Amino acid sequence: MEVLVMITTESSRENALRMAKLLIQNKLAACVSIKQIFSIYKWDNNIEETKEFEITIKSKPEFKDYLIEFLNKISTYDVPQIIYKKYYSELKYYDWVKNTF
Repeated sequence: MEVLVMITTESSRENALRMAKLLIQNKLAACVSIKQIFSIYKWDNNIEETKEFEITIKSKPEFKDYLIEFLNKISTYDVPQIIYKKYYSELKYYDWVKNTF
């Protein structure tokens, strides 16, 4: 009973909300969580510091490739963070995720 958890980021709350709604509307995610974070990273040989919005997507493992393709299309970033892992889930939550689609 595995659930896919994928994490990406967006530069603004509005972009994160837009992405979350598109994921749900397109039946690629059962649930999307958004939280504000502060990131420090290297870009174009500069150390950047910025507020971002972390987007955590809960979905089916078999949707991984569709999600990666979709996120690359709708992200506002040139190189979007797309990381993922499969987790074992409690049965009730797994059933909810599975039956959401």
